Amino acid sequence: MKKRIISAILMLIIVIPIVYLGNWIFNIGVGIVSSLALIEFMDLPKSHHKIPLLVSIASIMCMLLLVFSDYQNSYSIMYGISYRGLAITLLVLLGLSLFYKKEEYQATDALVLLGAITLIGTSFNTMILVRMFSLYKFIYLILIFILTDTFALFGGKLFGKHKLIPHVSPNKTIEGSIIGSTVATIGASIFYHYLISPVNIKIILATLVLSILGQIGDLIFSKIKRENNLKDFSNLIPGHGGILDRLDSTIAIMLGYLILYHIF
Repeated sequence: MKKRIISAILMLIIVIPIVYLGNWIFNIGVGIVSSLALIEFMDLPKSHHKIPLLVSIASIMCMLLLVFSDYQNSYSIMYGISYRGLAITLLVLLGLSLFYKKEEYQATDALVLLGAITLIGTSFNTMILVRMFSLYKFIYLILIFILTDTFALFGGKLFGKHKLIPHVSPNKTIEGSIIGSTVATIGASIFYHYLISPVNIKIILATLVLSILGQIGDLIFSKIKRENNLKDFSNLIPGHGGILDRLDSTIAIMLGYLILYHIF
């Protein structure tokens, strides 16, 4: 627990100034974190063959192409990921499979990598676009994740009796899930009302949906770990696991925001 608290404090000391300053400092930070997240995925033992070094480098470069895609001229979230970036990623990863034996790197490995790159690239690109548009809106989305995760944990410990999806995450409960989303919806909606703009029923419902999606994201990444017999994606953050362990819910929330952005 002590290690976990110290790591959390250090993360806050590093992350808060970067988020506050925004601009190129934030963008570089997102680029580094997204690259580490992709490396964690490529290190999974069972989801694909071990990724060759050249393919790993090409994958990170393609992913960064999506992360930074068109953000300089973006005034709307819809101006993010480009088909050009996806086309380059497809051709590079599939093309490289021609130069490796099937036991080293297959075309199907490329398709698995493409899914990971699109997932990470899209969600982290959204982080850049949201932060560029509004610091408070970025904090609002992160607040949904923090409140949902925190109160689902404590709510489950205090009141949890019924397992949510036990074969995926045996410690999560229905009661904890409801408490987490309820508190997150109320807390984040209050933040939105006073620091962004007056809320209406659409904002409240959208906040609830994002909170639920955050929990779904947590469960999806838990399933990936379980399929690979892992407790954590890495040991990068002592007491917390890896980047994907910390940002699993945030990734899903960012994707949800892409779908619902017109409401905000």
